[in-house]
Amino acid sequence: MDLFWKVSGLQQNRNGKAPVGGSEDPVVTRGYTSQIGGGHGRLLAVLAIALVGLLILLPTFATRNAVQDLIFIFYMLALAQYWNLLAGYAGLVSVGQQAFVGLGAYLLFALTIFGDVDPILAIILAGAFAGLCAVPTAFVVFRLRGAYFAIGTWVMAEVYRLVLAQFKSLGGGTGTSLPPSVTNGVFGIEWVRTAFNVRTPAARDIVTYWIALALVVGTVFAVYWILRSRRGLALAAIRDSEVASESVGIDNFRTKFWVFVFAAIGTGMVGALIYLQKARISPDAAFSVLDWTAYVIFIVVIGGIGTIEGPIVGVIIFYLMQTYLSSYGTWYLILLGALAIVVMLFAPKGIWGYVSDRWGLVLFPVRRKLKVTTPG
Repeated sequence: MDLFWKVSGLQQNRNGKAPVGGSEDPVVTRGYTSQIGGGHGRLLAVLAIALVGLLILLPTFATRNAVQDLIFIFYMLALAQYWNLLAGYAGLVSVGQQAFVGLGAYLLFALTIFGDVDPILAIILAGAFAGLCAVPTAFVVFRLRGAYFAIGTWVMAEVYRLVLAQFKSLGGGTGTSLPPSVTNGVFGIEWVRTAFNVRTPAARDIVTYWIALALVVGTVFAVYWILRSRRGLALAAIRDSEVASESVGIDNFRTKFWVFVFAAIGTGMVGALIYLQKARISPDAAFSVLDWTAYVIFIVVIGGIGTIEGPIVGVIIFYLMQTYLSSYGTWYLILLGALAIVVMLFAPKGIWGYVSDRWGLVLFPVRRKLKVTTPG
């Protein structure tokens, strides 16, 4: 109630009247603004630029295995950021993001095999195609709420899987592979092969690494920019309460619609890159709920949902567990589930959420604070 009277008093002072329940003192013009950010923004920006520069140069001294591992980390991080944008900020808990991974991947195969399109251009077009497919998908699944929405997205992903399994030209249910003319014809491979004095497969990994780095850096920057904008504030309002957000003039459907399509575009581009590197595709693999949604949810939950830093922490933990524990078979999956349960019980905000609350550490400030201003 104290906050109500303060805001009420601010509004009354703006109107030139005394606040309700107060004395008629001389009018003092006050206002209030929202602020974002901390005190180390420039330092963190410089460190981020230095880190990106180091990552760009990394193929000049890193081993091929390290480059391949980083490609995996980059595309899993990008997928996690898009899912976190949906679930952590818009409240759209999707279990069907593998739909857009598969759609982007299949379009890349179709364009490169039958259209002789350069794979890099095909990745961009794959994202646009996934976004177009997200439009009718949104009109279907947005009629559902809560758990029904989650199951609805999964069902739509299965529909896309079954449809693409009927295309015999793309391998049908068994899948197909990219010909060497496509995998070795990516723009820049010849230059890398000459400049780095490496064989074609190693040069292909380096080019794929740079594409993956560009995608993940662009993803993090785009998500950060969105969350600091008015649209990010609208997303947070919808996540907290759709009824309250509508009462202040936010168009809930339109806001959720554009973020759903945006996440689909990014996910489709990442899916195309994944299967450009793999060079083989099948409906079951491209639309795998375990590989492209369940693992992504695990990354976001243990890292910290609703934060940009959380997926970064989560993907590092997931990579380490997969590298050192995947040889244990089913025990690996049991350990993943056990870790997720422990984190949810003792750190509901995730590992990064616990660290941030404990020590006040924020790398990507997006939360807003109300500041009351009094001239003079």
